[in-house]
Amino acid sequence: MIKKRFRHFLYYYLFPYTGLFFVRLLSATYRIKIVDPDNEQNILKAGGRVVYASWHQRFFPGITFFSKRKPIAIMISQSRDGEIAARAVTVMGWRAVRGSSSRGGGQALETIKNLIGQGYKIGHIVDGPQGPFGTVKPGLIRIAQYADSPIVPVITSGQNRWVFNSWDRFMVPKPFSRVIIRFGFPIHVPRDMGSDGFEKMQTRVAQVLKHLYEDTDAVWRDGERIKEIFG
Repeated sequence: MIKKRFRHFLYYYLFPYTGLFFVRLLSATYRIKIVDPDNEQNILKAGGRVVYASWHQRFFPGITFFSKRKPIAIMISQSRDGEIAARAVTVMGWRAVRGSSSRGGGQALETIKNLIGQGYKIGHIVDGPQGPFGTVKPGLIRIAQYADSPIVPVITSGQNRWVFNSWDRFMVPKPFSRVIIRFGFPIHVPRDMGSDGFEKMQTRVAQVLKHLYEDTDAVWRDGERIKEIFG
């Protein structure tokens, strides 16, 4: 009983709150610039729906940035690891929707559709929580199709960063680093895509994200582009 209570304390209080404190403290030092904001804002200003798509490797700088985009919901698996993530998301003021393609996916999709109808934006990590890196899993396309919402690719890139020895080489910008948050063109997902349309859409989104990340990372090797963006 004591062990169970201690684990509950760790998962529900210590890890989420201390983790969020660290994220906010570090993020407050970043010099952030938004690139191509109209790709997102034109949809939002028109009252449109949106599903943000990003890689697991790069979501760290977006945590505090997207906390300003409330209300926002994110699908998280029903695994034990997902429990910690769901609690952290809740602490940030986001809505955690528990489910995945292997467990609880149908109900989660229905919940997300209802939340979008209430004005929620949806965030989705396309290759989480365990990869393979850069692979767009079916969940993103199902969410966009089921909820009739365009996918807006959103990527982050830090000039100076730590790289962890994880499956995705997770990146965290170092204190006082320049950080770019960039929005790609919206990708509309048809309700009927035919027999091979689903896989083609996954490939298309993966290619768009890969191009955005590579092109944005290249900024740090080009003094003129850095000056253009950051002044």
